[in-house]
Amino acid sequence: MAGLLTALLCASEKSANIARACKREEELFQLLIEEKKGPEKNKKFVQDFKTLADVIIQEVIKHDLEKKFPELASRIAGEESNHFENGLGETIIVKVCKTEQATAELISKVLDGNLKAAGLLAKCIHEDIHIDGPASEELNIDIPIDTIGIWVDPIDSTNQYIKGQFEEKYKSGIHSSGLKSATVLIGVFDRNSGQPIMGVINVPFNDVDPILRWKGKYYWGISYNGTNIHSIPKQPPAHHNLLSIVMSSSEKEDITKALAHLCGDKLYYASGAGYKILCTILGLADAYVVTADTTFKWDTCAPHAILKSVGGGIVNLAKTLAKVKSRSLGVNPELQYKMPDEGSKETEKWANTGGLVAYRSQQHLETIINALSVE
Repeated sequence: MAGLLTALLCASEKSANIARACKREEELFQLLIEEKKGPEKNKKFVQDFKTLADVIIQEVIKHDLEKKFPELASRIAGEESNHFENGLGETIIVKVCKTEQATAELISKVLDGNLKAAGLLAKCIHEDIHIDGPASEELNIDIPIDTIGIWVDPIDSTNQYIKGQFEEKYKSGIHSSGLKSATVLIGVFDRNSGQPIMGVINVPFNDVDPILRWKGKYYWGISYNGTNIHSIPKQPPAHHNLLSIVMSSSEKEDITKALAHLCGDKLYYASGAGYKILCTILGLADAYVVTADTTFKWDTCAPHAILKSVGGGIVNLAKTLAKVKSRSLGVNPELQYKMPDEGSKETEKWANTGGLVAYRSQQHLETIINALSVE
């Protein structure tokens, strides 16, 4: 599986390059925004945006993975539609063409003939990326390629990507908003069990260098048949008794109050589901809690796999609370990725219905569930 992981890492890094290029060219970036409408609109935001960068990144990931693993062609799914509308009202199907010139010509149709901007994007799309992934002997895991599916979120926290800057202010290492919360998420799941088994999170805007150039960072993890391996640095032991929880600032007031009793001043707010789970993975927070149906399979598959590789997981909150209320035994209901959740709406069929808790420790999960079970 070293080959697949390396391919995911390369695809994520090319995606991060595209995201940085689009943000770097302000004139270009303003051209790349159009409002999501109808079924594509996420109910969490008054205005939710789709960028051409989103669409291009998703298509690049599909193209590059399919090139190395043709059998995956029909099993890579993502958040974005690759149909884009230009100023003339024409609908263009965005894809990676065989040559840089052909890709530039196609993208220029979306950009109303702006060949300069299209050429910049095409250059990034056709750039060769080389990353030395883990050695094959480190990943002596046999995962049949015909049993896997892939979820892609090309730019999670699109809202922050569009309007955000690099936020220097943060609390306990957690940025409440800004470019840091924008992530590229590529998750692999087992199509038989529905469980996540491999994930890559790329943070394109992780830091800036002395001359104000953005620098990225990526993380990966594999959890399969009892084998767990990852790139996450070992976390020092906590020296406090309070839990630390990260959540959305739009969370329900009663939930916030219930969790504040556990956390004191260690209740944090941040943007982006992928980023909040990454904060949990890195030990910046003990857990991430969301009660609404505002996260989707493409948001959670990649970070879920990494969380599992470090001993944590992500459970369906509503089902876990129901299990406690009925005093049922057995394992907690982890999120699955092979089919829509029961009760999901057609327009949001891939939503994680019932909310979720992402956790590093089973003990922390139980404490949170007990606190939310009190009526």
